[in-house]
Amino acid sequence: MTNHSHLPNLETAAIGSPITRLGVSFFPIYLMDADLPEISTGQDSGLVIKELENPTVPTLLAHNPTRTPILVVEGQHFLGGKQNRTINGTVLVPAMTKLEIPVSCLEEGRWGRAEAYRQAETFAPRTVRLRKEEFVNQSMRHSGSRQGDQGAVWNEVADVLQAAEAHSETSAASVIDDVYRRDSRRCDAVAELVGRGPLPRQSGIAVTHGRWVAAIELFGSPELLKAHWEALIRSYLLESVRALGRPSPTRVLRILRRFGSLKSQDARGVGLGMDQRVEDRRIVGQALTLDGVIVHGSAFARTSNDLEHPTGTAAYHQA
Repeated sequence: MTNHSHLPNLETAAIGSPITRLGVSFFPIYLMDADLPEISTGQDSGLVIKELENPTVPTLLAHNPTRTPILVVEGQHFLGGKQNRTINGTVLVPAMTKLEIPVSCLEEGRWGRAEAYRQAETFAPRTVRLRKEEFVNQSMRHSGSRQGDQGAVWNEVADVLQAAEAHSETSAASVIDDVYRRDSRRCDAVAELVGRGPLPRQSGIAVTHGRWVAAIELFGSPELLKAHWEALIRSYLLESVRALGRPSPTRVLRILRRFGSLKSQDARGVGLGMDQRVEDRRIVGQALTLDGVIVHGSAFARTSNDLEHPTGTAAYHQA
């Protein structure tokens, strides 16, 4: 583990005008053209996720049977297996390779028949991803492990379910999306933004609640963002916010620059590339870089008193 680098190219990142729905604003982010090799990702990538031969909670097997590297994005939510999981950090699986990948469980009450895995229609909830990354970063610092605090993740899932008044016999985070399918406002907003899709050359989004910058998602190319656009929009529109203030481009750029200027903890990626972790009292983030280019990065604002957030932790829509 080293502590000597920064995330590349964010000092030249640009943003566009936001779209706001249900109190959540999405700012487009534009990065300089990156020289990445061909990379597949998303539903049509050919990726196969399985349990290990001797299954364990914090590890899954990712199989890439294709001749193109496949990107597995931090926060992707996989349903099935012995229990639903989310990946602990972005991984680029080499062509024709099987890799053991570090994951966290999003379904506390099931450990049963190993069903086939499929990708969920949403990413893991933002607050769950934040809590997960806090502990994964801590593990990386102390032991070089990418293992998180499973109990903390389950507690965060329970809080999200309670806020949504959603019931699951197995405490599965995935039931939240079923609740919101009955919310016509959310369905309309998702359909509109998915129909619009990313703008030409857009390669990321900043998500704000009023003036508060909640999250940043970055991809190394517009094509990589497009493959995850619908799942990201769905997941960020799950939250119901009582936001104060207007969306602020100045604040978005400030957080984006902060993400890129923090000194990172670097380690070889689980697959291809370099795993870079950053955090301070305001944000927690991770990125996978390949030959000095960001392939995917995510950052989340801590929900602590030193943030300029009027309501603290965001609630979720009531069904």
